[in-house]
Amino acid sequence: LIVEVVGAFLSGSLALLADAAHMLTDVAGLTLGLIAAVLARRPATSARTWGYHRAEVLGAAAQAALLLAVGGFVLVEGVRRLFDPPEVASGLMVVFGVVGLVGNLVGLLILAGGRGANLNMRAAFLEVVNDALGSVAVLVAAGVIAVFGWYRADAIASILIGVLIIPRTIKLLRETIDVLLESTPKGLQLDALRTRLLALDHVHGIHDLHASQVATGIPVLTAHLVVDESCFHDGHLATLLDQVQQCVDHDFGIEHCTIQFESVSHADHEHETHA
Repeated sequence: LIVEVVGAFLSGSLALLADAAHMLTDVAGLTLGLIAAVLARRPATSARTWGYHRAEVLGAAAQAALLLAVGGFVLVEGVRRLFDPPEVASGLMVVFGVVGLVGNLVGLLILAGGRGANLNMRAAFLEVVNDALGSVAVLVAAGVIAVFGWYRADAIASILIGVLIIPRTIKLLRETIDVLLESTPKGLQLDALRTRLLALDHVHGIHDLHASQVATGIPVLTAHLVVDESCFHDGHLATLLDQVQQCVDHDFGIEHCTIQFESVSHADHEHETHA
């Protein structure tokens, strides 16, 4: 980061400055990710029954918002320089671009093994991938300027870096917002789960079926099951609960579920908003 900032001012390259700004978001993002990872390991309390697992999602959302702001700035400044390109020292661009690329490759090697662990690790890996591609764009632009003297190549490289940043950032931001809005976890077929539960013996209906995700790998489910009145008297509820939990866990991968059993006659006492 420091080397690229120095290189940007010495060479006058917006592409180097854009790559440095992107790397700044890496520094901030990785710091946020580290803090979130540490917080997620803290035990649950009566005030925070899920502990700090959601800190992972908040950290990823903060990273995405930061990247989005940087990408917007780079695009605007890049377009401006297309119309009024300043002179750029291509030799210095190459030197500092190589330093940035080497740093990114080292980062990729470190993060590659854990990129699928959670949203934070994925966000960090994507940021470093974008940085590496940005460094390549800087080197290509430096080569074009050195050979052809076409200074607009620097602005084009900057716009390319911005284009690399924004789409992935929007996707990550959408995923974190889905978690914060308690949307149904991606890949969970809630209608199929409803059908499976309705197929169980003694089950007449399901309502208040909600599925969400606390953090990566922690989906949760709540449901009200309408069952035979006799189940409350013949001890069958315990067996039925085992069947429901086995279905939800083994077939749909949800360990944390809360099931409320109700008799058919209980419908008269339900609030009209329950569905």
